Amino acid sequence: MTTANFSAPVADDRRFIRNLATGMAVILVAGFVVQLAMGRSSFGAPLIVHAHAAVFMGWVGIVLTQVWLAGAGNIALHRQVGKLAAVWALGLVIFGTWVTVAAVQTGRTPFFFQPQHFIIANPLSLYGAIGLLVAAYVMRKQADWHARLQIGSFVLLMGPGFGRLLPMPLLPPYAFEIAGLAALIFPAIGIFYDWRTHGRPHPAWFWGIGVLIAVVVVSRVIGFSPVGEVAYDAVVAGTPLAGTSGLDFPPPPGPPPGA
Repeated sequence: MTTANFSAPVADDRRFIRNLATGMAVILVAGFVVQLAMGRSSFGAPLIVHAHAAVFMGWVGIVLTQVWLAGAGNIALHRQVGKLAAVWALGLVIFGTWVTVAAVQTGRTPFFFQPQHFIIANPLSLYGAIGLLVAAYVMRKQADWHARLQIGSFVLLMGPGFGRLLPMPLLPPYAFEIAGLAALIFPAIGIFYDWRTHGRPHPAWFWGIGVLIAVVVVSRVIGFSPVGEVAYDAVVAGTPLAGTSGLDFPPPPGPPPGA
């Protein structure tokens, strides 16, 4: 059932969601471009990192395609692309989890994250995003809920973008939380828009905020618990890192190849 007060200015809402998602995508891509331009990253990463990047940047493209189609009122094509999105989301789960495990196993955890926390927090952020995506799909016939839950899902994927723009080496031991929570600026903008346009904020924003905060809290509790230690030991078993502490910060890297 469509939430009261949110059914009238549908076109305005679609344009707002389009502009908000576009701004999010710009920040996400900018984070990676800035790091590359400053010589802090290169294309010399392992193949899994490139595959992961292709899948996730492909997702950014799908999100942008969807919001621009909806903003233009092309709902028929929007629904067709949604079928591709449903399949692509499975790739997010596979490659997002895989690249996290590979980073910890090979000692490539960013030096401002503790590997034992990272191995829990990074996948949980992804799974939270997928959970909101599934909720948006279930409520696809309620456009007000559908669009805002989609934005909530995208918010949970913004951490890597903000993490490449923020001074992360200065933020431990809460670098992961700060990078993730910085993205709350987007649902805050959504709440402000709804208040001005509809007279009150849509509850979907608070579901997105709640999932993000829950991920931050739960991942920290688990990551620093015996469960997190067992998870870390299982991931690094059989690698040169076996027997090491997952709570030690990795050393800062040297310059990337070819820098």
